[in-house]
Amino acid sequence: MGCTALTTGRTIDCRNSAGGIKRIYIGAFDTTTVTVSDAQQVTQVATSGSTKLYRYDLIRGTGSLTSTVNGNTENGTIFYTPTVNVKLQKLTLADQNELKLLGAQRMIIFVELNELSAVDGVTKILCLGFQNGMYLNTGTAASGAGLGDFVGYDWTFEGMEPEPMFMCADYTTNPFDNFTAASSISPAF
Repeated sequence: MGCTALTTGRTIDCRNSAGGIKRIYIGAFDTTTVTVSDAQQVTQVATSGSTKLYRYDLIRGTGSLTSTVNGNTENGTIFYTPTVNVKLQKLTLADQNELKLLGAQRMIIFVELNELSAVDGVTKILCLGFQNGMYLNTGTAASGAGLGDFVGYDWTFEGMEPEPMFMCADYTTNPFDNFTAASSISPAF
């Protein structure tokens, strides 16, 4: 069986991108349903029962996303490792308790970038862990040493997927307002 032929090239585009993450949304892997089109775009997100997508707003410059392609020529394999790193200011009892819960389960994470969609001018949202889930694998809680040092949490979520991360269909006004999950985001918009 032959490999699929390439379908497009790429030219240099306008300089209109912005780096960083605006927010992440975390859903339990077992109760968050994601529908992906043939074009590899997320077209529906839904949560079941009383579960929600939990929204984490980030301060500018405190979150990043990396997806690494891992190929092995000798074995004929390829897979992708998405990684999300977030920093949350302050040390709190609520965050300590949530940290235990996050560390114990598999998640689907949606990452809202600062970059805008070229079509609708809304921020882009990516879906990570669609097939195998994301895990909170490393993290720290730090007090810093000086008065101006970072105090808070630094969490890293990692996954291992057979396909690259998926881009979500553009929303209208608020993230996920085009999906069933819009009514189950906590805290709400």
